[in-house]
Order: sequence, then structure tokens, then C-alpha cells
Amino acid sequence: QVQLVESGGGLVQPGGSLRLSCAASRRIFRLNAAGWYRQAPGKQRELVAGSTGGGTTNDADSVTGRFTISRDNAKNTVYLQMNSVKPEDTAVYYCNVGGQTVEGYRFDSWGQGTQVTVSS
Repeated sequence: QVQLVESGGGLVQPGGSLRLSCAASRRIFRLNAAGWYRQAPGKQRELVAGSTGGGTTNDADSVTGRFTISRDNAKNTVYLQMNSVKPEDTAVYYCNVGGQTVEGYRFDSWGQGTQVTVSS
């Protein structure tokens, strides 16, 4: 089983920046896809930014130009850089990673979620 541990959430002022991290508990041999999702109170979970195994990225219109997904293969970690944050970005953020470990185990795992609150 591959666990994903998220970190980096917290309270940030409007216009500020945060970087979320999502670290896998085992070495990833091949990453098929990774994504960051968020869920605000009373709303459905939505995709914020995604990345294919080949490195192609996409993001939601609401965060285009402000959020960037990236990964560090050596650290088995996926990141979400959040710039120029707005109060409407307040939500619990979840990472989702699918791939294969060096042992050959295929996985599709979710992180535990990290709260991001944008407020002055």
C-alpha cells in the first residue's frame, strides 16, 4: 500500500502564497497521473490541477496563472504552488497519485487532506 502524506496547508492572507506537498511512502517507479483536488464546505470535490505521467499539466479555469502542479521524482513528491490566493480558494486540498512502485505494486492513492484558509 502506498500512503500519501500532505503538508503545507494553513492560514494565508489574500494575495499570499503557499506550497502544498504530497509525499509518497514508497519509491515510485512510474507515475501515471497526479492531481490536486479541493473541497469547500457544502461543495463537491473539484480538480484544481493535474499532471500526466508524461508531464502534461492542466488546471481549472479558476486557478489558471496562479496555481502550478509539479513533481520531484527523486523525492517521490508532488507539489502545488499556490500564488495570489483568494478567499474563494479556501478549502481542504487533497492529492491523488496513481502509478507503480519500484517493487511493481500498482497504486491509486489519496492524501489525507490539508486545510487551506485564505483570510485577512
